[in-house]
Amino acid sequence: MKKMILVLSLFCFTILHAEYHAHISKITPQVKQRMLKGNSWRKGCPVHLNDLRYLRMTYRDFSGRERQGEMVVNKVVASEVTQIFEELYDTGYPIRQMRLVSDYNGNDWQSIEADNTSAFNCRKATGSKHWSKHSYGRAIDLNSIENPYISRSGRIAHKESLQYSKRVHRNHTAADKAVLLRNDKTVKIFKKHGWKWGGDWNGVKDYQHFSK
Repeated sequence: MKKMILVLSLFCFTILHAEYHAHISKITPQVKQRMLKGNSWRKGCPVHLNDLRYLRMTYRDFSGRERQGEMVVNKVVASEVTQIFEELYDTGYPIRQMRLVSDYNGNDWQSIEADNTSAFNCRKATGSKHWSKHSYGRAIDLNSIENPYISRSGRIAHKESLQYSKRVHRNHTAADKAVLLRNDKTVKIFKKHGWKWGGDWNGVKDYQHFSK
């Protein structure tokens, strides 16, 4: 019994003393090389590396463990993004993983398949010839499998996302909590900071997508 009380006490102590940490830095030569090699930035992209910032942020994964994630965003929104993710951390919103798209060779499909949360990626918008907001570092995709892109016809390209076509909360699992609905705290947090949500779009729905 005493052993159980001790374990519970240590667990509570850990939870109470869990802290969010964030660090903002310019794009270092090491990160630049990752981005070049990983095909997420190249000459001709609409934003220069000097106008981007590299973030390290604490998040809670689907097992409830604390992780350090990384993200590249525009310098204009860098501080704000760290504030948003601090609020997500405080509410207990789970994130599968948070890695640079460079780790997936700049391939949006592969990043989504990995259920990755990411921001900057120099690419055209889906179904468009124009640059995506991601190309400016002013868009974030959050838990992309649980929050899929759904075409006007209702098509979902990623098989693992098919189970999330009906937008409801079903249970108390981390994956279910990651599903974003209009009145969820996470969506409200982004909107409070002036970000627009792809779940509000007419016709096409992009539930993972926030942009500013």
